[in-house]
Amino acid sequence: MAILETQELTYTYSQGSPFEKTAVDHVNLKIEEGEMVGVMGHTGSGKSTLIQHFNGLLKPTSGKVLLEGRDIWENKDKIRDVRFQVGLVFQYPEYQIFEETVYKDIAFGPKNMGLDEAEIKRRVLETAHDIGLKEELLDRSPFELSGGQKRRVAIAGVMAMEPKVLILDEPTAGLDPAGRDKIISHIKTYHERTKNTILIVSHSMEDIAGFADKILVMSKAKLFCYDETKKVFARSEEISEIGLDVPQITKVFMELKKQGLDFGKEVYTVGYAKDLLIRQLKGREVR
Repeated sequence: MAILETQELTYTYSQGSPFEKTAVDHVNLKIEEGEMVGVMGHTGSGKSTLIQHFNGLLKPTSGKVLLEGRDIWENKDKIRDVRFQVGLVFQYPEYQIFEETVYKDIAFGPKNMGLDEAEIKRRVLETAHDIGLKEELLDRSPFELSGGQKRRVAIAGVMAMEPKVLILDEPTAGLDPAGRDKIISHIKTYHERTKNTILIVSHSMEDIAGFADKILVMSKAKLFCYDETKKVFARSEEISEIGLDVPQITKVFMELKKQGLDFGKEVYTVGYAKDLLIRQLKGREVR
């Protein structure tokens, strides 16, 4: 059974007014438990509106959002419980830090869940380790930390609630390449430990190509595609046509294909391209 499912999900802003706009239009999808999903779409595609439905921040104009098979709006009084199960980290989450210490900031969510101190401590320490924060930082003020560390503290605060589904909206936005790599690496570590479902919204196919089991692409309020990463990249030309920028390495191999050098594979990471070329140069069969 899918952990998250939408059935004909539709959301219209300013309904009935001259400014009416449908941001999500009859979207049907199923996200399985434990998957790492990349969410993509050009500005205005509907991807941000879509993810805000998954934990009840927005209520559908029509259609349903199901969490483990149950409509999250079946009982609106329990929508708070849904938000503990589906954690959402907004873009630039470091601006939401407010506690006196890093420990207290990470512990804020678990504390509001009514957990005892021993369980809260376990979650804080495990999550801090996953996200690459040394234990000696926990007693420091988060405002003394670097920008990248602050972001990791904010992300850890949602991770510590151990949601069944963790959604991160552009978690690497504004970071340098080294900072982006660190964030993605730590999210992978968290995923390996918890086996929970993770959705990462990103404008960068370069980032998504390196971690996603599947990719969800939104275009003009509709679901353009949702499939395994390699199958999505096999549609690179279509993806480019809807305004998304495919990885540079993919563009190189698309150009090679136009010139008659078809490797018969979907190439979307530099590492894979390197191995492919080495095997080809050695005269081995490309598999």
